[in-house]
Amino acid sequence: MKQWLPFLTSDPTVAVIRLSGMIGTSGRGALNDKSLAPMIEKAFTKGKPVAVALEVNSPGGSPVQSSLIGARIRRLADEKNIPVIAFVEDVAASGGYWLAAAADEIYADPSSVVGSIGVISAGFGLHELLAKNGVERRVYTAGNSKSMLDPFRPEQPEDVARLKELLEDIHVNFKEHVTARRGDKLVQDRDLFTGEIWLGRKAIEVGLIDGIGHLKPHLQERFGKKVKLRRIAMKKDFLSRFGGQIVGDALHGVEERAQYARFGL
Repeated sequence: MKQWLPFLTSDPTVAVIRLSGMIGTSGRGALNDKSLAPMIEKAFTKGKPVAVALEVNSPGGSPVQSSLIGARIRRLADEKNIPVIAFVEDVAASGGYWLAAAADEIYADPSSVVGSIGVISAGFGLHELLAKNGVERRVYTAGNSKSMLDPFRPEQPEDVARLKELLEDIHVNFKEHVTARRGDKLVQDRDLFTGEIWLGRKAIEVGLIDGIGHLKPHLQERFGKKVKLRRIAMKKDFLSRFGGQIVGDALHGVEERAQYARFGL
């Protein structure tokens, strides 16, 4: 009724987006720009929210998808002039922190894991296994770098050097994003970009977050007890509704579990 009567004041509304899980392009529930776009757009455009809140619980993943998601959030926040507040749950590390840093303010639990501002690449070398089993692998390429870091051949120094160069470039992008978003809040007498992680209170001291706080109590304190939290849910695709992609989801689950385990979770 209030929305139809101009002389009555509506209770403030905060749109809530949950960003939980690995960041990537595959696996049911993986966070990526394509799947999150409708949800993010809806959060900023439906009704007139006084703020958009991000519930972040992610150990990271794809740097490109992290960048795309963060850029979409910032673009809409600036267009609609709506503040964005992030609330970290268990972890906002690596790409997860990239998402949190897209917010204007970041709050966390005292035991939340925050940071890991770095880039990692991991793989396996299987050439000795092939040799022991008498298997000969035949690869033909056009282009000297097409078989770079082939796990079925001995590691080549030039391949490692090229990979490190690529990782450094991505790391620079990550550092620029955090520096641009956190600005003077970051401490200047310490290198925060080594991949190190911090718990909540220490993260405040180094400027990676703004304070200790949980979503509902903080928003009630900020916007009043009558603030409405409007949660924006991600729509499930057709296959997900009927149990499709079981193998892919299982593999994604194993990878996600391994990523969380890096932070003792």
